[in-house]
Amino acid sequence: MAVNLVNVEQVSKVYGTRALLDGVSLGVSEGDRIGVVGRNGDGKTTLIRMLAKLEEADSGRVTHNGGLRLGVLTQHDSLDPQATIRQEVIGDLADHEWAGSAKIRDVLTGLFGGLALPGFEHGLDTVIAPLSGGERRRIALAKLLIEEQDLIVLDEPTNHLDVEGISWLAGHLRARRSALVCVTHDRWFLDQVCTRMWDVQRGTVHEYEGGYSDYVFARAERERIAATEEAKRQNLMRKELAWLRRGAPARTSKPRYRIEAANELIADVPPPRDTSELMRFANARLGKTVFDLEDVTVQAGPKTLLTHLTWQLGPGDRIGLVGVNGAGKTSLLRALAEAARTQGEEQPAAGKIVVGKTVRLAYLSQEVHELNPNLRVLEAVQQVRDRVDLGKGREMTAGQLCEKFGFTKEKQWTPVGDLSGGERRRLQILRLLMDEPNVLFLDEPTNDLDIETLTQLEDLLDGWPGSMIVISHDRFFIERTTDRVMALLGDRALRMLPRGIDEYLERRQRMEETATPSAAPAPAPARETSAAPAAPALSAQEARAAKKELQKVERQLDKISTRETALHKQIAENATDFEKVAKLDAELRELVTERDELEMRWLELAEDA
Repeated sequence: MAVNLVNVEQVSKVYGTRALLDGVSLGVSEGDRIGVVGRNGDGKTTLIRMLAKLEEADSGRVTHNGGLRLGVLTQHDSLDPQATIRQEVIGDLADHEWAGSAKIRDVLTGLFGGLALPGFEHGLDTVIAPLSGGERRRIALAKLLIEEQDLIVLDEPTNHLDVEGISWLAGHLRARRSALVCVTHDRWFLDQVCTRMWDVQRGTVHEYEGGYSDYVFARAERERIAATEEAKRQNLMRKELAWLRRGAPARTSKPRYRIEAANELIADVPPPRDTSELMRFANARLGKTVFDLEDVTVQAGPKTLLTHLTWQLGPGDRIGLVGVNGAGKTSLLRALAEAARTQGEEQPAAGKIVVGKTVRLAYLSQEVHELNPNLRVLEAVQQVRDRVDLGKGREMTAGQLCEKFGFTKEKQWTPVGDLSGGERRRLQILRLLMDEPNVLFLDEPTNDLDIETLTQLEDLLDGWPGSMIVISHDRFFIERTTDRVMALLGDRALRMLPRGIDEYLERRQRMEETATPSAAPAPAPARETSAAPAAPALSAQEARAAKKELQKVERQLDKISTRETALHKQIAENATDFEKVAKLDAELRELVTERDELEMRWLELAEDA
């Protein structure tokens, strides 16, 4: 039987006139891995701080098992700024002692990319004081994970980690024996790590078994049942009123209800977006040209990040952009944005960027631009526009869009200066959408947003008919909102990944495995043998031609995918017409053969590009 580690009994917490937690009772046992979700401001962080006894409850009791070894990662670290990374993370261990520990090696490699901490000028001997908030946070996480604990409490552990770091952390936490309570908005991470969910809502905490996907199904079922009960109550009230008016009781039969299986909740739900319809709408709004890049070189100061980049962002393209930190993701967006701002007059270090004449770009950068703190939320939105056209006949007022983004009617009159960091981020995205852009660049849009707001943003983007590039370490958001994934792998090239982020992680792992032996002296060149000679390197002109053909093949693959979807739909609609089904099936087989040939050609070109 699992040992109980922490008990929370009838705990309440009030801030001002608002009850964040009201009589909450919970428990954490050995082996539990619990994800905590809820809207910003609903009390997630307050709950875990009281769980860890970092904050006192107004009433109720929190008890820890005797001798509990507890590790906590808060949003503000307690590192000594004058200490070095070695002193905070390794402590007094000699080099041969910590280097001989598989656990310490795993943590340092997973969080910093190697035992020598390649991202820090002096490695382990780097002083903490001048480091950024993200670097300090990784150091605090490393210090926590190296120690032994019975229970780990983590508040937003994936912040400032890239896709590889998040993937490593998920695997590490799954392999640990420690119990875990974790607040995060990263839904992929919750699905990978957690076996239970706590949903903090309006002063109470609802418990669910399973990870994030199980929680979504279970919550939908709970809300369906609640809606059914409310409809039943309203029906009874109407009948009671009718009886009072008529003066005689109405005779009614009691309806029967049954609980549907979770997958039946979504059995008849259409795909989140009609890609072909949005593409047609995007063509109407944007024309044929959005951004065409020809032999472009992108630099950040003296550092060259991308060379000989020939690429096209077309109308309706939804691209997820991933890559190692410093590979040039943000710099690429900035170069495109600068060309759009100056109508093509501002060009990169080399090459040319052609911008479509109808492009209206909105760029969400990582920095939150400060607004007048005395403005009300609604006024800040109405400064941009009173109404917004979201495409496909969807129009919203400023107030309606505010509500969609979690700003209730009361909250809309809150001064901007009183908003939290997450709320300011929401307001920033809202103002961008109000300007009715037809091209969106989103650089880490999920930072500081809670899961409910992310879901609302995804819902808005589903029907948004324009071109979009998203940079994010949140793979759930990338996979949910984009149709293709492209990567910067640190080799100054942009590559399409047909299998998305899974393929990116595989490629990065292969690159690291190849690079590992490079610390040893390079072996002398082998003498010529009977083996076939290596293929000569392509010239710059041949490489550009290969990239152009690669873009053409990608567009052909997109068209084939759209046609395949249409054929499957036609076959389903004409299932009883065997002659027509046979013709459609023959066309489908030809299409599959053509797709296979194009995919093989794409792989050949990708190696050369």
